[in-house]
Amino acid sequence: MKLNYKIIFHFFGLLCLFNGGFMLLSTIISFIYKDGATLEILSAGLIVLVMGIIAMLVTKNHKKELDKREGYIVVAFGWIVMALTGTLPYLITGTIPSFTNAFFETMSGYTTTGASILNDIEVLPEGILFWRSMTHWIGGMGIIVLAIAILPLLGIGGMQLFAAEAPGPNADKLHPRITDTAKRLWLIYFGYTAAETILLQVAGMNFFDAINHSLCTLSTGGFSTKNASVAYWNGQPVIQYIIIVFMFLAGTNFVLSYFAFKGKVQKAIRDEEFKLYFKFIALFTIVAAFIIYFNADFSLSSIDHPMVLGKAEASFRHGLFQVIAIVTTTGFVTADYTMWTPFLLVFFFGIMFLGGSAGSTSGGVKVVRHMIMIKNGFLEFKRALHPNAILPVRYNQKAVSGDIVFNILGFFILYMLSFIVGALVFSMFQIDFESSIGLSASSLGNVGPALGDFGPVNNYSALPSLAKWWSAFLMLIGRLELFTVLILLTPFFWRNR
Repeated sequence: MKLNYKIIFHFFGLLCLFNGGFMLLSTIISFIYKDGATLEILSAGLIVLVMGIIAMLVTKNHKKELDKREGYIVVAFGWIVMALTGTLPYLITGTIPSFTNAFFETMSGYTTTGASILNDIEVLPEGILFWRSMTHWIGGMGIIVLAIAILPLLGIGGMQLFAAEAPGPNADKLHPRITDTAKRLWLIYFGYTAAETILLQVAGMNFFDAINHSLCTLSTGGFSTKNASVAYWNGQPVIQYIIIVFMFLAGTNFVLSYFAFKGKVQKAIRDEEFKLYFKFIALFTIVAAFIIYFNADFSLSSIDHPMVLGKAEASFRHGLFQVIAIVTTTGFVTADYTMWTPFLLVFFFGIMFLGGSAGSTSGGVKVVRHMIMIKNGFLEFKRALHPNAILPVRYNQKAVSGDIVFNILGFFILYMLSFIVGALVFSMFQIDFESSIGLSASSLGNVGPALGDFGPVNNYSALPSLAKWWSAFLMLIGRLELFTVLILLTPFFWRNR
């Protein structure tokens, strides 16, 4: 069956309209703050809007059905279209004159990775800073729709598990109820963003910093308007606690938030993935806070010392903040955690592979996959003793099909292989071992800060140009659940059947 190119390009046109519209919103911010970049950002927005209008007009007579192959192309290439058009505000304003750097920054934005090549963020025009944060927010919003609506349709990575509770597709065309689901989840996403903006303002942030950090928190992105990231507010613990709360919410399945707002709080709290997600964060925070309190060199790690509320509180806050920032792949930093003892360095590297909940805006492997693999591993012991027994893996009191278990195991193997290959390629650019594995884990998991030369107090500007393209590719495949992009590299995908 031939590909329906018209519907594919129709979707691309729609994405360009979204992108151009948000650029116009950045134009308004630029105009309000009189940052001198208003006309340039406006030009970028109009160019992208015109591209979108032309694409939609040319393809208006398309078939309404979207099959699996076309779904893969729309998802994978759609993200590339967004990233390519998203470079225009940087290029036209001259804030990032290099196309490679502009593409890297934009892909990092849309994939909510938060890795940056900018050495001095604070000198950028407000309109560009807002656009930079907006790329995170658009990417996070898109991930929610992908996770709830598109990925289950494509059978990606066991996403059916959490999507079973939400109205979803059951055929090769998009179900009308998906639109309703997406609208409700976007409303929650928008509501959380507005609530955090208000709370951050009340806590002492100015409006511009508050809205930018809210856009980047709910998307689990990590871009900041300050060179020091959230460490800029180390003297204001309340600000950091507010960001902690919303990072936690952003790393939680948004379907559970929907249930909670509908009054089904118990259903949300009893969710197995949510309980494990909470336990992981609690346990990791205790470990990190304990080691920070007794072993961390405060003077080297840029922790606020003497602390506002005492050493114990600061150890807990910084430990909790960094654990949640890495588990949810948000990537904000309050200190240089690479200076907190070798154990914590390896510890934080390890939790880069955890990820938040499925159906959240966070990257990584996701808690539900780890849970299914652990449960299946324990069941293998029982199966060895009782080879004839039927022992299914259970999730939320329901048996998980063998296909989904194999899908998850396959995903994890592919994820680890991608990590290893990613690190090998980085090492080919004469990057040391620690930095290579850090770059690979951070790019693939959409974390942001890495290790070594690319740790939390550094950025990615020193990466060779080809290494930036490789990092951007890893960000893309990690964000889109591996299979979605890698299947496009197989010859049989493109054969007409």
